[in-house]
Amino acid sequence: MNAEQFYPLFLKAEKVTIDSRKINANDIFFAFSGDNFNAATLAEKAIKDGALAVIVEDESFENSDQNIFYVASTLEFLQNLAVYHRNQLQIPIIGLTGSNGKTTTKELIHAVLLQKFNVQYTHGNLNNHIGVPLTILSIKEEHDIAVIEMGANHQKEIELLCSLAKPDFGYITNFGKAHLEGFGGIEGVIKGKSELYDYLKNNQQTILVNENDQIQVEKTTDYHSKITFGKQTSDYFFQIFSDEHFVGLEYHETKALSQLTGDYNFTNLCAAASFGLHFGVGIAQIKDAIQNYMPTNMRSQIVKKEDKTLVLDTYNANPSSMAASLYNFITFEGSKTIIIGDMLELGEESTVEHQNIIKIAHDLGFNEIVTVGRHFKAVNDSSKSFDTTAELIEYLNSNKIQSENILLKASRGISLEKAIDFI
Repeated sequence: MNAEQFYPLFLKAEKVTIDSRKINANDIFFAFSGDNFNAATLAEKAIKDGALAVIVEDESFENSDQNIFYVASTLEFLQNLAVYHRNQLQIPIIGLTGSNGKTTTKELIHAVLLQKFNVQYTHGNLNNHIGVPLTILSIKEEHDIAVIEMGANHQKEIELLCSLAKPDFGYITNFGKAHLEGFGGIEGVIKGKSELYDYLKNNQQTILVNENDQIQVEKTTDYHSKITFGKQTSDYFFQIFSDEHFVGLEYHETKALSQLTGDYNFTNLCAAASFGLHFGVGIAQIKDAIQNYMPTNMRSQIVKKEDKTLVLDTYNANPSSMAASLYNFITFEGSKTIIIGDMLELGEESTVEHQNIIKIAHDLGFNEIVTVGRHFKAVNDSSKSFDTTAELIEYLNSNKIQSENILLKASRGISLEKAIDFI
């Protein structure tokens, strides 16, 4: 069986899932197996739970009478089915990657375009070799446009994801010090993320360019199918403004204030507004989208807790985003404590990058510096340096932080958000 043969059955399905716990009527279940578990053993139960079909890679479980189908690789079949479905779609698809801010930018683009279109987009963090096919397969006939986030920590991953999603438009948020271990340094990051540019150029598609980012400008200098923002000579020019902790943009005397903190989110707002204007969304509608977007995903999220202001940014961290967060946080009025956790996947650069962040923190003069994780502990000679979030919580149980403002910033693996209830 191949993707083309299976496609008529796919069109009858409600959705495709790889989670046996979330099977509903008329779903297609792809039984992904791990090293210690054969998911094909769940095939018959999935059918009893209402699945329309099950894809397994263990031939002994095949039962075509029950719509349980064997394939050599569930992953390859999922990807092939996604490509076949993508080839049938007649809607524009926006591909998005970058070192920092891609999820926030994706959600802002979705919010803006939703003012005019029925938009499908990457939910959660489904941005890898499994998540991107699942997102493609979630695009239905009623959708007008789609926004697909692409994540990567090695060379050639963006190239693969582009071959699946086949974007008509693309945007790279920035090139930062993220996943240095996998990419092999900052030059590797630039090369890996630029695989999106390579696809768009090779297929004569459109690139969104922030003309204040010199790398973006250099990578697209000789390419003519592009949308630009950032300078007065760009296609779209926005001005930044702020109100208390929040950042906004101004376009042709219309001001839109977001619920996001940090000047670094200004370019994310600009990218979303640029796509909106390109696709004919009015500036008044864009303003509504920006002002009504509420970050709830532990990214640049401000949380009020009694008499304190918490900046919750614990979904991800790398040297670029960490430094930006510190420089933004120091502008807050009142006393300030930072609780920062390890930046992961930095490889040989880890020690020096954690040292750099500690130096920035001391130079900025925060009232209190608390670190979590063995990488920070190795370079931070302080009694307020903890190996784990659990140790931090134990400390917080008997030591109340006095500062009016508290920043929590760390890589996902540190789970720093667990400390919020103890602050």
